[in-house]
Amino acid sequence: MSPQNDAKSRLAYIDWMRGLACLLMFQTHCYDSWLTPQARQSRFFMYSQLGGTFPAPLFLFLAGMSFALVTEKLWRKDLPAAQIARTTILRGAEIFAYGMLFRLQEYVVSWGWAPKSDLLRVDVLNTIGLSMMLMGIVCWLVLAVRRGPQTRLALVLTSGGTALLISLVSPPLWTTWRPTWLPWPIETYVDGVHNLGVPQAGLFPVFPWTGFAFAGLAAGFILQSTWAREREAKAFVSLGLAGGVLIEFARWLEAQPRQLYAVNDYWHTSPSFFLVRVGMLLAILTASYAWCRWGAAQWGFSPVILLGQASLLVYWVHIEFVYGRVSILPKHRMGIGGASVGLLVISLAMLALAYVRTKTKGRGVELMPWLHRAPART
Repeated sequence: MSPQNDAKSRLAYIDWMRGLACLLMFQTHCYDSWLTPQARQSRFFMYSQLGGTFPAPLFLFLAGMSFALVTEKLWRKDLPAAQIARTTILRGAEIFAYGMLFRLQEYVVSWGWAPKSDLLRVDVLNTIGLSMMLMGIVCWLVLAVRRGPQTRLALVLTSGGTALLISLVSPPLWTTWRPTWLPWPIETYVDGVHNLGVPQAGLFPVFPWTGFAFAGLAAGFILQSTWAREREAKAFVSLGLAGGVLIEFARWLEAQPRQLYAVNDYWHTSPSFFLVRVGMLLAILTASYAWCRWGAAQWGFSPVILLGQASLLVYWVHIEFVYGRVSILPKHRMGIGGASVGLLVISLAMLALAYVRTKTKGRGVELMPWLHRAPART
């Protein structure tokens, strides 16, 4: 494969993973919104919701990887640490603002029955933006303290260590160490309590969710190293094998008779489950790279890559047609077959939207000379 195609595959696997996250998100939301109470008791729905545990970690992990790519580019230009931090933190603040704007839109669309507290829900966009700001601060500190041959190692170890620390302190922060002294709009970013007095499983607080972003940050810095660039396939396979080791270690850790925490909430805050998901993310990363480099992912048109290239837009739009007032199917009144048809419609509609978005992106700049062109003589 030529260097140009290698570079293309490096970008393609990120878009492909984002597209995969979009598809998993669509099926999770559609079945959750439309299935009848009876259908929600089925094994089919159980597996659907199990698949729904992946979109948010994928989006956050990929945000961390993309953050590493941007930081690497600025770092190679030998820019000051403060300037790199300013650029990356402002981008995180922009994403956070998008998250707040999304909450405002949801509130306006649901005017009359949505509580005002919904404006302050911690959604995944909020957490991605906040995670980017936190990653910017951490990278700033590392680059300000250490510039030299060991800088990359310091960035990898600091990022991975931060991810592990977040996962380790999440269980007590949801239970015995809850910062109840904070106003709930702030506390909810720590433990997802919202205004309901107890942490909510459907929210995305910093603990433990930001840990996935820092795990992606560490992986991104590893893949940008000279060793990984020269041995790209070996680097990805090594990360996949490391993911398998993480999964087996987490399973062994969870099977131990002694537990570290007074309350062990495996599915929400357990470090073991966090390690399992990071291991699976690394395995998905390796498989995505292989599919994009040697598989059929780039044989002409790739709907998964296309969705990934417009992931923010399709995330924003599909919510209204699944959960909002303009839901294309009645909520909680459909069987598995009917909901599956609705899922297909949503997926195709979002694919069409992504196609239009990617084809028209940048056209405004192209049209400016035409708009200012002198009128033709008659």
